[in-house]
Amino acid sequence: MSHPSVEDIKRNSRGLRGGIVEGLRDATTGSLSFDDQRTIKFHGSYQQDDRDLRDERRRQKLEPAHQFMIRVRAPGGVFTPQQWLKLDAIATTYANHSLRITTRQTFQFHGVVKRELKTTMQAINASLLDTISACGDVNRNVLASSNPLQSRLHAEVHEWARRLSEAFLPKTRAYYEIWLDQEKLADSGEEEDPVYGQIYLPRKFKMAVAVPPTNDVDVFANDFGLIAIVDEAGGLAGFNVTIGGGMGASHGDAATYPRVANVIGFVTPDRAIAIASAALTVQRDFGDRVERKHARFKYTIDDRGLDFIVAQMEERAGFKLEPPRPWRFDTNGDRYGWVEGEDGRWHLTLRIEAGRLADRPGAPHLSGLREIANVHRGEFRLTANQNLVVAGVPASERERIEALVRSHGLDDGSRAQTALQRDAVACVALPTCALAMAEAERYLPDFTAKLTPLLDKHGLRDAPILLRISGCPNGCSRPYLGEIALVGKAPGRYNLFLGADHRGQRVNTLHRENIVETEILDALDPLFARYAGEREHGEGFGDFLHRAGIVALPPYPTHRQISLELQ
Repeated sequence: MSHPSVEDIKRNSRGLRGGIVEGLRDATTGSLSFDDQRTIKFHGSYQQDDRDLRDERRRQKLEPAHQFMIRVRAPGGVFTPQQWLKLDAIATTYANHSLRITTRQTFQFHGVVKRELKTTMQAINASLLDTISACGDVNRNVLASSNPLQSRLHAEVHEWARRLSEAFLPKTRAYYEIWLDQEKLADSGEEEDPVYGQIYLPRKFKMAVAVPPTNDVDVFANDFGLIAIVDEAGGLAGFNVTIGGGMGASHGDAATYPRVANVIGFVTPDRAIAIASAALTVQRDFGDRVERKHARFKYTIDDRGLDFIVAQMEERAGFKLEPPRPWRFDTNGDRYGWVEGEDGRWHLTLRIEAGRLADRPGAPHLSGLREIANVHRGEFRLTANQNLVVAGVPASERERIEALVRSHGLDDGSRAQTALQRDAVACVALPTCALAMAEAERYLPDFTAKLTPLLDKHGLRDAPILLRISGCPNGCSRPYLGEIALVGKAPGRYNLFLGADHRGQRVNTLHRENIVETEILDALDPLFARYAGEREHGEGFGDFLHRAGIVALPPYPTHRQISLELQ
């Protein structure tokens, strides 16, 4: 049976309504129809099933254990303690008793069944949050640098992330009608949307705002990015604009590849929304609507040429971009432990392994954060590296927060055995992601434990080597920006990529294909030995691999040379 194309489904969805209401009422199945599974993504949810149970349920002649993932829209990843408590209650009432921090600075719920999907959505709305555009062919959750030390500047940057998110929400009222039972108006299903039109974007579109010298949002991995430029007084002068980043690829398809963004110019703050709108609408009008694997903005830029795209953007925005201004990134990682902000409040960054917050034996992390949220006076900030900042703690409250952190084992991750283990990132993968070819989140602790003896053997326990694991080549954990990356090929088998830098400015290169754990460890052991013996002072692992000629730049367009950076 052939299914309609995604473009046809969008076109015929009546403003993203489809048959979702009717599908939710159908108690004979835990699933939605094929068309509605595509439409519901725009509402922030994916239909999944527990792949660990597939074979047994098939033998019992039962349908798969259908469930839904729900993703919250949270520009910049900032939550109040009150919101935290409500999201915790949702996780323990309707989902699988865990909160999952994503690499886009928000939370996902897993394991929500169809009969409780609407109730869960309403509970999210009651926390003054929503899930609009957290998935689908629209502008996704907007990232913003999570380091709150420069209080005034970071407050401005978070406000810009919020503005970008609000500016590019779909104009359809479908979300409010379906999930919140709001009244249908006369033009229901026919609302005008000057940005998205009737068929939205060819594929997802991602935005990020970075604050040098920390590139914790991996701004060059996004379709559109803003790099904050500080004026002499420490205020926001404006932004350098980046376009064309993206991580997704397909195994064995040379026409698909990861790419880091181009820096195309500078804008003052009052022009930021206009240039973002221009980028998004250029992609809307020129992006590939036939081949979805080739539909991201990066391919539109490479097919049409950067000069053409920039000219189109300037014409639509109504102004010329200024030359980029100097900046510098030092790292794309997070900073752990307590630090004092310029306003005298304290911020505690906790490492959360693969972003999963749950209560486990000896590590009741979810309960611990519930207790912290009950007394915390500041806010919680999620990082794009799946970690958590307990932000804005008054000096008088540090001791109480610290005691709760220790008593619930929340500081264990920040004291990881190796620097590699501490900074590693992994996507969800099995058992819930339908695209996963291999384990990632569940494999991360086992693999890093296997690497620890090798790192100790070569004196590299404290070397900040960036590891990322992805269950498939779509790259949700941004694996192509890892100095070491495993990209799932089949159960227990991975492609090994090497050679990105530690600032998110260069993609890595395929080193070995379709290999198992023992082969991965055997490949890394001699490289660790050479790095330990031949590295220069302060030289990263990926930079060493390039300097030593062990890896070369990939054979596809990567735009890896961020040449306008101030050195």
